[in-house]
Amino acid sequence: MTAIWDDVKDRLRAALPEKCFSLWISPLSLIEAKGKSLVLGCPNKFSMNWVAENYKNLIEEKLEELGHGDYAFHFKVMPPKKKPSRDIGKGPSQLVLPSLPRPVAYGPRPLNREFTFDRFVVGKCNEFAYSAAKALALEGSLPYNSLFMLSKTGLGKSHLSQATGHEILRNNPKTRVFYITAEEFINEMVYSLKKGKIEEFKDKYRRCCDVLLLEEVHFLSGKEKTQLELAHTLDALLNGHKRILFTSSLLPKDIPSLTKELSSRFTSGIITTLGNPDYETRVKILQRKASEQNLCLTEDILELLARHLTGDVRQMESALQCLKAKSELLKEKITPDLAQEVIKSHIPVKDSTAMEQARNLVCKYFKVDPLILRSKSRKKNHSYPRNVYVYLCRRYTDTTVEEIGKSINRSHSTVVYAYESIERKMKLDQKVKNQVNFLGEKLRDLIK
Repeated sequence: MTAIWDDVKDRLRAALPEKCFSLWISPLSLIEAKGKSLVLGCPNKFSMNWVAENYKNLIEEKLEELGHGDYAFHFKVMPPKKKPSRDIGKGPSQLVLPSLPRPVAYGPRPLNREFTFDRFVVGKCNEFAYSAAKALALEGSLPYNSLFMLSKTGLGKSHLSQATGHEILRNNPKTRVFYITAEEFINEMVYSLKKGKIEEFKDKYRRCCDVLLLEEVHFLSGKEKTQLELAHTLDALLNGHKRILFTSSLLPKDIPSLTKELSSRFTSGIITTLGNPDYETRVKILQRKASEQNLCLTEDILELLARHLTGDVRQMESALQCLKAKSELLKEKITPDLAQEVIKSHIPVKDSTAMEQARNLVCKYFKVDPLILRSKSRKKNHSYPRNVYVYLCRRYTDTTVEEIGKSINRSHSTVVYAYESIERKMKLDQKVKNQVNFLGEKLRDLIK
């Protein structure tokens, strides 16, 4: 079966532009074959949807040409590959030979070596941004030459921006990649004006730049002269079919005192957003970061950290560093109690009435008396609200399993079972999932 897929890929390579083949078809692999049914693995959901929409007919056509038109195929997202952890202090697995030239960015600051695509943790919150950035890195893979990346600080937009630069330089080390923040662009322009070198400045960014990675464009707010110069620079780059990537914490329409001309240039290409990592993505991020710090964490500790560290990636990195330091300096084993101590120093102190708010929310929603939650009743219309209450307390408050158990007159194991029961139901029943997520959002708003 593998031979059939290899033949199809060869035909697809001949039929498609090399960049399109490298980005969308090359990562596909045959992961399952049963009779006349083939399952093709895709790196992420965005890639799967794109290939299914744009290349499914072509794949079927190539199967037909090879005499396998009776074969049916399906797409599936492949699980992420587990990478071996690196021991701290041993350095990279491969040394860079000093005699070989290393690709560098031409901007005022170098690209961070750690910020590459293979080190970026992809989840539902960022998979479109990841795929769009990777497509921009492969020239001709996107219908547009510019990408505007929006997110709050610490969610990965700088990582993807620099990963794009790394990928471009890896494919062509001679590409002139300029990586710069908006603030640095402003300072360089002011300096050039003072020194009478403004023409050199213009020439540098308009004629000597192949790729512009411009970070934090919201800092351009109110800088009218800089905005005018940047607008002309962007025109020159876009007219020359150069690639541009912007990052910002605000949409162009929300940046104060931003000219309409510059705003329209920022939004002339693709706009993508990186959201707060969901629970599953937080677990993956913590696993990756723990591995990089040579930390061996049990599943329950990882889940504990993921439930409470709901901020950005930097918060998770800091918590893991603190956990490692406490364990080593105090010569203590990493336990849930030690992890709980670290969590408390990394998240805002929440109101002590959080459990009470969860209880009131559940009782009001399901129209049950609060005493029912503490009762021994096992009726479905009593046990289900009780289990939802347990789930909300564990997921959205800082209370321990023991404290939750005391509040409903139940044991530790019963609380754990109740939580897992709701988790299972959410996976199997969309109605339950929507219901619990709705209550979770309501509770989150109450205890902010």
